Amino acid sequence: MHFAAPEEARDFLAANPDIDMIELFILDANGVPRGKLLHREELLAVYESGRPLPSTILGLTLNGDDVENSGLVWDVGDIDCRAYPLAGSLVRLPWRQIPTAAVQVSMHPQEGQPANIADPRHLLIKVIDRLKADGYYPVMACELEFYLLDARRDGNGRPQPALDADGGRPRTTQVYGLRELEQIEPFLADLYAACKLQGIPARTAISEYAPGQVEITLEHGDALAAMDQAVRYKRLVKAVAHQHGMQATFMAKPFDHLAGTGMHMHVSIADAAGNNLFAAQDPAGTPLLRQAVGGMLASLLDSLLLFCPNANSYRRFQANSYAPLAPTWGVDNRTVSLRVPGGPANSRHIEHRICGADANPYLAAAAILAAVHRGLDEQLDPGDPVQGNGYAQAKELLPTDWLTSLTALERSTWAREALGSEFLGVYLAVKRAEYRQFMAEVGEQDWRWYLTQA
Repeated sequence: MHFAAPEEARDFLAANPDIDMIELFILDANGVPRGKLLHREELLAVYESGRPLPSTILGLTLNGDDVENSGLVWDVGDIDCRAYPLAGSLVRLPWRQIPTAAVQVSMHPQEGQPANIADPRHLLIKVIDRLKADGYYPVMACELEFYLLDARRDGNGRPQPALDADGGRPRTTQVYGLRELEQIEPFLADLYAACKLQGIPARTAISEYAPGQVEITLEHGDALAAMDQAVRYKRLVKAVAHQHGMQATFMAKPFDHLAGTGMHMHVSIADAAGNNLFAAQDPAGTPLLRQAVGGMLASLLDSLLLFCPNANSYRRFQANSYAPLAPTWGVDNRTVSLRVPGGPANSRHIEHRICGADANPYLAAAAILAAVHRGLDEQLDPGDPVQGNGYAQAKELLPTDWLTSLTALERSTWAREALGSEFLGVYLAVKRAEYRQFMAEVGEQDWRWYLTQA
């Protein structure tokens, strides 16, 4: 684990004399940023000796509730664990009224005990280090879809697309539509400016399949750095949207009749010199690429909860929706779960299309790369790629419910070996608690279905 040197804080403070406040955050297993707001004079001490955070901060449910059987609450007396800043993460937040910067922290491997076992970034580092020990250097990138919503609900209290720049409410959309992007140009301008300021390589913007749905791609690079950028990018999108009177959501399926939102993960493996080991003129790639696909397919069910972590995640899986439905792969085919895009030989990689946008990028990447490593170790054969309509040819479907995925991860011997029983113990305790809370809640759908008919 490489933390930032104190010189980084000194240089930043000298270059930004107006900064008054520092937002310190760590990402929990659900992808929720949690932390503290510090004063300027407190920053240097964080770099020199860390900052204490309670052990429970990495064992909370999505709604912020303690999970008593996580092992991070009463068993350890909610002990303080020290977190340290990540190099390069100290950046300005240009939209804040009070001049404010943010710094991302992670638990120290020793001083951060026992919460360090639940730090999702630690898990990804462990998986990457095992790959590198065998001479494999993972390269990744994220494509994240999101909805721009009106900060106000409609007359029925339901979310609705944000107003266009001309004041209209979009009811339909043109996929890849340029007018749709023009209508959100003020938001995009501020988002790209904020990304540039924070060193996040945001690239192509696309109008997606529903009103207010947008995708922006991030540039590929070192796997850990790419996931750091994805984490900070999601925060930027939400913050800039709020500045424009909108709400950005990465919820997997916010509307039943509209497209879901995904997080497509692009992955390849390089050697120590940076050469792409998947590079080949044949779009189906090298034997190593096929083995990586084989590992991802073999591990898909066991790791699905990390790709689709919430009850709502499974509403995204619908036929002919460009969301995956089966453990399938293909070449330049968007009806399968694992797609090998075309293009120049040196750009050959795998596009993992299963994750919802609600997934934690660190955990999704850890599961993907652990599965890739399995395929390379065991030289797994993925079988023939799907040709044509993958929806029509699916022989085995992915689970479409939360509990099945939760149980599959609990029972997986491979996942415990690849991801660690300590991390999974905390993570599964949290997801079990969320499952019980979700199933116990009675709401509008229950009343609509059962109040008069039961």
